[in-house]
Amino acid sequence: MTTVRRPEERELPFNVFARACPSRGTLEHVTGRWGALTLGALHEGSLRFNELRRRVDGVSEKMLSQTLHALERDGLVHREAQPTNPPRVDYELTPLGHEVTRRLLSLIECVEGSMDAVLRARERYDETRGAR
Repeated sequence: MTTVRRPEERELPFNVFARACPSRGTLEHVTGRWGALTLGALHEGSLRFNELRRRVDGVSEKMLSQTLHALERDGLVHREAQPTNPPRVDYELTPLGHEVTRRLLSLIECVEGSMDAVLRARERYDETRGAR
């Protein structure tokens, strides 16, 4: 039988539940709307900025740029600039990015697969509490 440890009992040097822990920022980058979608899109392979922007429908150029910078800084995304005219920049997942994204995609698949139940729950909630 496996015992689930509370965050304060874990033996890891980082604790995402601690306010000052740097892992919290990385978790925010990965699980935020644009971070999750960007990582998911890059799981399919290397993409140029505009290809990525088209794939992640609804993201602004500014938000995609900020997201890519954060994910690159965290070591999840690799940016490669080609010395061509015009310049070509490709983005791809690092090995760590692949590992994180593999786990993230499991969550995404779970959410997508549960949407019928989610939509029914929303409907029941709105009926009993009134749509807001």
